[in-house]
Amino acid sequence: MPGAAERLFGDRLPLAAAYVELLATAGVERGLIGPREADRLWDRHVMNCAVLTELLAPGVHVVDVGSGAGLPGIVLAIARPDLRVTLVEPLERRTVFLGEVADSLGLTGVVVARGRAEDHAPARADVVTSRAVAPLPRLMGWSLPLARLGGEVLALKGARASEEVEAVRPASWARSGASEPEVLQVGVGVVDPPSTVVRVVRLRESRVRLTGRTSA
Repeated sequence: MPGAAERLFGDRLPLAAAYVELLATAGVERGLIGPREADRLWDRHVMNCAVLTELLAPGVHVVDVGSGAGLPGIVLAIARPDLRVTLVEPLERRTVFLGEVADSLGLTGVVVARGRAEDHAPARADVVTSRAVAPLPRLMGWSLPLARLGGEVLALKGARASEEVEAVRPASWARSGASEPEVLQVGVGVVDPPSTVVRVVRLRESRVRLTGRTSA
């Protein structure tokens, strides 16, 4: 367990450790986590998600798109019990796991919603999160309709986040109803490397999707 885990989870560290144990056992057995990931769940997955709490105001409603095994949604609910977290996941075996985890850990602020993101719009969330779900244009098409006006989309991305942003036609952001994107580094000095987040704000209603620079 990394030393920074206590800094992020405080007195809820035992819950975080119990979640890691569930990922390493039932998560691997059910195919939600790759066997090779079991030895690096803290550093590569849980801590990577937990630092996203730096960007979350108190008491907000978070909708996590494509929750999978609960990354980042379950992690956020553990680290921040003040949050209301809705986990949106289309696959039944994953939603069953998420429900079991929430019950086992006593995460009363968590709701598991089976279905695609489109099935749950408009959700009017304060914040819509995701991690490694889809390329940016498609992901924003799913995420923006779930956010209230003035709400945020926070997409955890890899080292090529800036390239993904650059691949989108600049005018496309405004047409989609989103603000210009910010590429942020969170967890600086806590996790190595820091986590990369693409942040946009939903400014207005729109059904126009993002398009790439090479699109007509």
